[in-house]
Amino acid sequence: FIGGWLADRSPKRTTLYQIVLWAAFLNAITPLAANPVLRVASLAVAQLQGGLVVGSFLAVLLLFSVPVTLLGTVSPFVIRLTLNAVEDAGRISGRIYAISTLGSLVGTFIPVLVLTPLIGTVQTFLFFSAILFVIAMIGLWQERRMSSLTNLWMVGVVVVLTIFAANIQTHAPINDNYTIIYEAESQYNYISVQERVDGQRLLLLNEGQGFHSEWHPEQLIYNRTWSYFLIGPYFNASPYSPTEVDSIALVGLAAGTIPRQHIAVYGDIPIDGIEIDPGIVEVGREYFQMNEEYMPNLNVIVQDGRWALNQSDRDYSVIAVDAYRPPYIPWHLTTVEFFEEARDHLQESGVVIINVGRTQTDRRLVNAMSATLLEVFPSVHALDVPNTLNTILVATMQPTQTNNLQGNLAALNPDEHPILHDMLTQGVEALVPTTPSDLVFTDNHAPVELLVDSIVINFLFEGNLDTLR
Repeated sequence: FIGGWLADRSPKRTTLYQIVLWAAFLNAITPLAANPVLRVASLAVAQLQGGLVVGSFLAVLLLFSVPVTLLGTVSPFVIRLTLNAVEDAGRISGRIYAISTLGSLVGTFIPVLVLTPLIGTVQTFLFFSAILFVIAMIGLWQERRMSSLTNLWMVGVVVVLTIFAANIQTHAPINDNYTIIYEAESQYNYISVQERVDGQRLLLLNEGQGFHSEWHPEQLIYNRTWSYFLIGPYFNASPYSPTEVDSIALVGLAAGTIPRQHIAVYGDIPIDGIEIDPGIVEVGREYFQMNEEYMPNLNVIVQDGRWALNQSDRDYSVIAVDAYRPPYIPWHLTTVEFFEEARDHLQESGVVIINVGRTQTDRRLVNAMSATLLEVFPSVHALDVPNTLNTILVATMQPTQTNNLQGNLAALNPDEHPILHDMLTQGVEALVPTTPSDLVFTDNHAPVELLVDSIVINFLFEGNLDTLR
């Protein structure tokens, strides 16, 4: 709208080039100006200060809105300048929209798939800004050579700010007891590894809320959600022996905490670990002993979880899904069709185990996932992990009873790994009723994001941020 108004008011090429030049300038300084704002935001997330998070978001939104608006004026302006006769209107507007669409495709895929992983976020902004600068300066030079030189101050400002920004260290928020030993941007995540003095390491992604993997040279259990995946098979009828667990598929491998615990309990059984982010896999190998020396039976598959599971020719004792981290929940891993595909890769006594987020008062996602699983499996059991906002759901191929867990604990051989005894004991205490809702996720209708957003908003407005601490 603004572009059309400006084009009619000042139909000059110099006006268009000035707009492009200012858009290039503001686009270049956006990530640089955003740096202090994002610092405040990261600290606010770490300290769970909702007001600062919202304020920082609005500030960044304002920073982005100006260059985006200026760039949005270009297409109608170009149409106005190139349209000399009504007879050419269709051809010219069609050509401009075709070029615009091509630019949208390039702008959608190249930064995400190529430039950001290769050179980083700030440099990607500057790369495209440089292209706009060159185009605008050439145009102004052709139109008004002397006046175009006055615009070089913008280039100087951006160069100075870039040098300044290059010397600023940007880190994820960390606990005072931890040191960052690795951080990088991958195609999918901002990845950070933090280490404590005693050697404990944590994998954090994006905002840094929640740990995605943990490792300690002398410790296997960390009183978190991962060890509860060991419990799943023991909802089968008693006596169920650990020797019956002979293969595992894990969707959401991260840096290998779950496989490490299962190898300790079950030995060298085949484990297919599926992780979509190759950057996380490399971090797991480098910092979490997720390599052949320590996990020779772990087969790492870098692929989307649903696709990789579909391509597998193996039947598993356990299919574990640890890929639901609100608000980043891949909806296609939550549907009836996905669990039907998982069922096709399970043995007769196999189980599906999933980790689902909730709050202390809002279990809608847990209940919807329970209802979805019950469309495919005869029985579903729930365990609330203590001191977390997580519920483990276990779906069994055979009709099973909740008290089977207690029966298998009583029947467990004392010589089995102590971790298994401890986790079954904790599992019995963590049992809660399964309460399926009327909402069932399907490939046709899976409003996961809408539901999760609602849960998060309610959580914030209820003033429950202190529970995350």
